[in-house]
Amino acid sequence: MKTEELESALGRAELRVLKIQTKLHRWARDEPHRRFDDLFNLVADPAFLLVAWDRVRGNKGARTAGVDGRTAASIQGQGVGEFLDGLRASLKDRSFRPLPVRERMIPKAGGKLRRLGIATVASNCTSCRSGWGWRREVGRVGDLLAAGRLDFGPEGDAPAT
Repeated sequence: MKTEELESALGRAELRVLKIQTKLHRWARDEPHRRFDDLFNLVADPAFLLVAWDRVRGNKGARTAGVDGRTAASIQGQGVGEFLDGLRASLKDRSFRPLPVRERMIPKAGGKLRRLGIATVASNCTSCRSGWGWRREVGRVGDLLAAGRLDFGPEGDAPAT
């Protein structure tokens, strides 16, 4: 996918995601006890993956590779379209499994160290952390997940964390 095509597709994807986001937010507000079924289709939706990719590649940690050794820049060099197509295919056939995070110890004030987990780009694109492009709604989605009001499809669990 060329840069101009990607930017055009991203603009369209953001509009689509915003419409769906608005609809889900309205439903959650108007029906406090509503259960949201089959959100798996949103995780694997090309628009949501593209918007999530844009958010992940713009993060501060985008230059740091996960255990697979891939960074956002290396994926851009190899082709974003191919990466997202492959990710979507593995989500749809339910073969996607997030890899373990790469752990590093980072210094804290006072000389102590804490663990930092570095996820892969693919894991970040499919996780709630990327918000699936939901931006402001991430907190609300987290609340719905915690309350058991979200369902990711027939198996009842998220394909990736």
